[in-house]
Amino acid sequence: MDLEERVAQVTRNTAEVLTPEEVRPLFQRESAPRAYIGIEPSGLLHVGHLVTARKMRDLTDAGCRLTLFLADWHAWINDKLGGSLEKIREAGKYMQSAFVALGVDPGKTEFRWAQDLQAQPGYWDRVVRVAKATSLARSRRALPIMGRSEEETNIDTAKLFYPSMQAADIFELPVEIAYAGVDQRRAHVLAREVAHHYHWPVPVAIHTPLISSLKGGGRMDPESQTVERKMSKSDPAAGIPIPSDPGLITSRIGAAYCPAKEVDGNPVVELVRFVIFPWEGKLSVERAAKHGGPLVLGSEEEFLKSWKAGSLHPQDLKAAVAASLSRITEPARRFFGSHPEAVPPMLRPGGAGGI
Repeated sequence: MDLEERVAQVTRNTAEVLTPEEVRPLFQRESAPRAYIGIEPSGLLHVGHLVTARKMRDLTDAGCRLTLFLADWHAWINDKLGGSLEKIREAGKYMQSAFVALGVDPGKTEFRWAQDLQAQPGYWDRVVRVAKATSLARSRRALPIMGRSEEETNIDTAKLFYPSMQAADIFELPVEIAYAGVDQRRAHVLAREVAHHYHWPVPVAIHTPLISSLKGGGRMDPESQTVERKMSKSDPAAGIPIPSDPGLITSRIGAAYCPAKEVDGNPVVELVRFVIFPWEGKLSVERAAKHGGPLVLGSEEEFLKSWKAGSLHPQDLKAAVAASLSRITEPARRFFGSHPEAVPPMLRPGGAGGI
């Protein structure tokens, strides 16, 4: 893969790159740039994480040294899984297995825990330096990265450490590329601002789109540029957990919000654009002859044109999406079927954080 192909691989299917002009020089300068994504272990992955897994594979395919940062301390601060570090770490082990089952190469990916990074000499010195370069108001504005409103007053003081910790992680790992969904944008912008302040290496930030809740209401918030009601591990019924059997996938997609011809805030359309095309390169629609017969749409543009024109019925679209998601998640279903113990008890059906 030549330079241009590597740059294209890393930047494709993204919502934003900060900044595009920095990517090519980075790959010219570094044969194997260090990249990371940090995730709080707090529940089952869902099909929205297929966006994440695809981009993780893009990064390693482009020659990046990737770190999946299992942010156990961050999840603890954020009261995930009842604030139990033991349960959070069990969830992190499941998460590692799930991403590998989805094709993330463990030979090209390092799995690191926040607890280990924070034990390094100098980590808390870095956190304090970040905090010293950040006003309290700026830290509070970054609190929505935890899914919290900056106007919320009854938060414990530990949560105010979160933005400075997240920025410090980038420099302590260290990495040249910080990758996340667009909901983490404020944290990455903060890290870039702090880097300029101290003349530290400025990380490139890569952000992928979020998938809206299957229940609807996922319009873009014009202020934060994030989805108001995204698919979330904290609301399992709003998404499709990994693993799921084909019946559950069909049921959840069948009940999903999907108004005809609408694109904005439509989770089924988003799954086509941000999951199915990046993974399969096409959308295959099985239809009866009286409804136009089988249809293969080979590009996002072709799909959107057909959908906006009303040439594709929502029920036909839902059936096609369910079939594609079942194919894409089959490796994970097969792995967890053979290793049921890899899903912690509290994440299994009926457990806290489970299906």
